[in-house]
Amino acid sequence: MVVPFISLYIESMGDFSEGYVQTWSGLTFAVTFITAFVFSPVWGRIGDRYGRKKIMIASAFGIGISVFLMGFANTVWQLFLLRLFMGIVTGFIPMSQAFIATQTPKEIAGKVLGTLQTGTITGSLMGPLLGGALADAFGYTSTFKWVAITIFISGLLVLFGVKELKMKFSSDENDTKKYSRKEVLQHILQKPVLFVVMLLSALVQIAHFSIQPILSLFVAEIHGPVNLAFFAGIAFSAAGLGNLLMARRWGIIGDNQGYIKILIILLFAAGFVYLPGMFVTNIWQLVILRFLLGLSIGGIVPLRIAYIRQEAPLSMQGEVLGYNTSLRFLGNIIGPALGGTIAASFGFSAVFLITSLLLILSGLIMLYVWYRYEYESSGSHSHSYSSK
Repeated sequence: MVVPFISLYIESMGDFSEGYVQTWSGLTFAVTFITAFVFSPVWGRIGDRYGRKKIMIASAFGIGISVFLMGFANTVWQLFLLRLFMGIVTGFIPMSQAFIATQTPKEIAGKVLGTLQTGTITGSLMGPLLGGALADAFGYTSTFKWVAITIFISGLLVLFGVKELKMKFSSDENDTKKYSRKEVLQHILQKPVLFVVMLLSALVQIAHFSIQPILSLFVAEIHGPVNLAFFAGIAFSAAGLGNLLMARRWGIIGDNQGYIKILIILLFAAGFVYLPGMFVTNIWQLVILRFLLGLSIGGIVPLRIAYIRQEAPLSMQGEVLGYNTSLRFLGNIIGPALGGTIAASFGFSAVFLITSLLLILSGLIMLYVWYRYEYESSGSHSHSYSSK
């Protein structure tokens, strides 16, 4: 809700040059991801040890307090430090993924995590629209307070409405062992398919976010200045809508057919959908491509998390998902910088080409590692997990 007007909020704090506002908008936006990148595995580890519900509550109240105080910031530095603090406590969504994954049998993890993903996407679609409307109607300070109240309500819902159960799954899953950080990292590195699935978290976010900072400028180039914000909003939202329609469906298909197989198909599909973006000449072509991208990219997050749920012991799930989240945040940091640099040097078309090639390369790496380490071994030993 606050992302659309952070730059405008900074602008309102003084008589700054355009370059100053742009620089500090970028830094203030990025610092949350940078600190979240560092702290995600830490929160995951604490959640594994002491209970994930407690971390979700602490995270909700931490984010709520930081957003509430942003409404009272008088200087850019104060806003920057509050965004930094927000990054430290930002663990609500990855912790909810770990919480739900560990409360769910492996066999239906894709479906359940796909359902969770639709909630995350709905928030990311509605947030900017609501935030912009509230800021226009009531001003920035009031909007920060309203956002903070919704986050506090989320924390209270978890506090009073959620029970953390000690789940009893198959005997091999009922482990209560406390894993050291070294053992967790060894577990990831000893499973090449799991390791690559986690690396894809960064690559896919780089690809997805490379287009974000220049999308509005690209819309202006192909459509002109008439209703620019509205049409840029439609182009942004089209991918989210496609994502929303298919996330749960891809999760169910992954449960039935195998997460890695479907993941490989989606990576290739997303790569080939991005490619025609080089040749787009009007806004509706772009909107259709963004919608198709959303359909294909929608399953990538729940399938990855469902696979991690399958391959990591329950008592280290939070920390493993924490590393996965860190890699996603790393992609969020690299993607916009890469996209902006490529667009400035070679034009908008080059961004679509590089992004497309990055997704296709991700698909090829995933296909090779899966075939080499999982498909072949399952074929030669038994058919016990070839379906996955």
